[in-house]
Amino acid sequence: MGDFYLNACMSYYPRFYTKDMVKVFVTADRITEEQYEEITGDEYKVSAA
Repeated sequence: MGDFYLNACMSYYPRFYTKDMVKVFVTADRITEEQYEEITGDEYKVSAA
């Protein structure tokens, strides 16, 4: 996983990125589910389509 994406998420959430936008980084394999939880403070859950 790239530190660039982790740093970008941590720097810009919640001011510029929403939780859904951060979730896109998980689905694109740029950050892990654990990193999502660290950034947002919420458990990562897959949305029902």
